[in-house]
Amino acid sequence: MDSLARNFSWFSSLLVGLFALLSVEYSAAQSYPSQPVTLIAGFGAGGEVHRTAHLMGQWLSERLGQPFVIENRVGDFTNVATEAVVRAPADGHTLLVINTANAINAALYDKLNFNFMRDIALVAGLVRIPIVLVVNPSLPATTVPELIAYAKANPGKLKMAGPTITLALASTSFAMMTGLDVAHVLYSGDATALKNLLAGELQTQFAGLGATKGYIAAGKVRALAVGSATRERGLPDTPTIGEFVPGYEMSAWLGIGAPKNTRPEIVAKLNNEIAAGLSHSKVQSHLAEEGHVPMPMTSAQFEKFVAQETERLGKLVKL
Repeated sequence: MDSLARNFSWFSSLLVGLFALLSVEYSAAQSYPSQPVTLIAGFGAGGEVHRTAHLMGQWLSERLGQPFVIENRVGDFTNVATEAVVRAPADGHTLLVINTANAINAALYDKLNFNFMRDIALVAGLVRIPIVLVVNPSLPATTVPELIAYAKANPGKLKMAGPTITLALASTSFAMMTGLDVAHVLYSGDATALKNLLAGELQTQFAGLGATKGYIAAGKVRALAVGSATRERGLPDTPTIGEFVPGYEMSAWLGIGAPKNTRPEIVAKLNNEIAAGLSHSKVQSHLAEEGHVPMPMTSAQFEKFVAQETERLGKLVKL
């Protein structure tokens, strides 16, 4: 009887402990966020990444009752921004705007002060950003085959830009897969490259669809192809590069991350609210204006996606 009483007492204590733990976790999720949340992005203000992060920040602010403020920390191909979040308290009040560069950097850099897949909790996917190959209208090329022929007839003379690490990989992999000798021009930002393309100082560029959509519609730049596996809704008559260069595929994407030990309840809460935003007509309308494609995923799905992209893009880096 004493043994039974002791076992019952032990079991009761265990239940009390479990209920207390669940109560703490529930309370933490319910009270989150308890202060303004910082969304750190590794890109400058005003660009596609900033606009999309700001849009989602506004949605989360309205839904969760605290300001979600974008903080731009530019440097070292987004590594500065990523490390800032890795070092931040794991309370959900400092988040990372994840982008394709995080997957590329894992292969590009031999040594970083962090391991992205290990040190960042992958919260949710945001959007896929179509990449488009555009040229100045003065260039005598209206298709990808014509561009390839022109570049081969003028080795080393065609100036091609990819102003971010993702767009640079899109540019260099295109040149390598087609055997082209082109002059790769580096820029500190998409806007500067596009300005030079419009002025004719640059002949061709890989760019985000959101940055170029208006110029394409106005005839100020010519879209030759998109980098995605299938044609884009925003440019339905524009072919994919893969239609001419088998195996070519390149898009940019965004998501949200947090420091690795962030409570699962907080991650789940953020994921649910982001998914709700991506399915809302108002948010979808703004994303469509940018040419962005909503990419809702569970945190587990997003983790699998990023792991696959890290492997795929790593192979391109090492070509």
